[in-house]
Amino acid sequence: MPVNATKETAAPSPIHAVVADDFAAVNRTIMSQLGSRIPLVETIGQHIIQSGGKRLRPLLVLLAARSLGYEGERHITLATLIEFMHTSTLLHDDVVDESHMRRGKATANDAWGNAPSVLVGDFLYSRSFQMMVQVGSMRIMEVLSSATCVIAEGEVQQLTNVGNPDIDEAAYFETIQGKTAMLFEAASHSGAILAEATPEQEAALQYYGRYLGLAFQLIDDLLDYQGDAEAMGKNVGDDLAEGKPTLPLIEAMARGTPEQAALIRRAIKSGGLDQLDEVLEIVNVTGALDYTRARAEEMADRALAELETLPPSPYRDSMADLARLAVERKS
Repeated sequence: MPVNATKETAAPSPIHAVVADDFAAVNRTIMSQLGSRIPLVETIGQHIIQSGGKRLRPLLVLLAARSLGYEGERHITLATLIEFMHTSTLLHDDVVDESHMRRGKATANDAWGNAPSVLVGDFLYSRSFQMMVQVGSMRIMEVLSSATCVIAEGEVQQLTNVGNPDIDEAAYFETIQGKTAMLFEAASHSGAILAEATPEQEAALQYYGRYLGLAFQLIDDLLDYQGDAEAMGKNVGDDLAEGKPTLPLIEAMARGTPEQAALIRRAIKSGGLDQLDEVLEIVNVTGALDYTRARAEEMADRALAELETLPPSPYRDSMADLARLAVERKS
């Protein structure tokens, strides 16, 4: 069953404007690379690829490479494989988390079952490594293969943290650095390598991606207690239901009364939403949500500072806009 290679799966937004043609080429390449002799691979792959999202990680590849004057075509392949790596982690995450909804649609595991979702995730990972060979850079292969190990470790670390109210802020940041920020970092870093950046520029784009990824995850964790379910495509309190000790809860326990801290500890240990209303009140009155937002803004400011190393360009401006979007978004 051939994939419609002309169908574009993510509409560009203003932050994509300066690389609109590149972004369209990435969308076409994504669809063509989903091709498989097994129809279910294409069906599940298209389901999650087409389920929405801003395609921020491939966008980072395009912006990073173009910001340093790259004029070839390999950044399209690189951006596509980064998206496949991300998509494979989503498929696996939804199985681990037993999720039923992502971006307002049924998850693949909910629609087809756990085994097909895991195996199609494996296919996308494998296809990403095929494309990595096509890019033809040992440095990029080193960065991305190392990143996959860090991401897997971050996911396992998050799993072991579930139900543990004794996780502190340092351990929380270590976890989100692995499970989320690492792929942002790998995207901008590999784009810099492809463009043959100077050591200073390469380091700047590497750390820009890291801080941007941290800011995004911090806001994700904030929105779990403050967001709008329809806008987010998931329910408020999902992290609490899964017993995840994210920063709003960690900080609320540190700032709250012994009684408030004890209630949150029980909620983390038990999971579920029986005490959601009480927890929402505590994270608000203790200032834990304000603190989480302040940490996200700090990470975004660090990302912006890294961009000063790059020459002025519309691509650098878009990366700056992306850092601001990280903390201003509502979903």
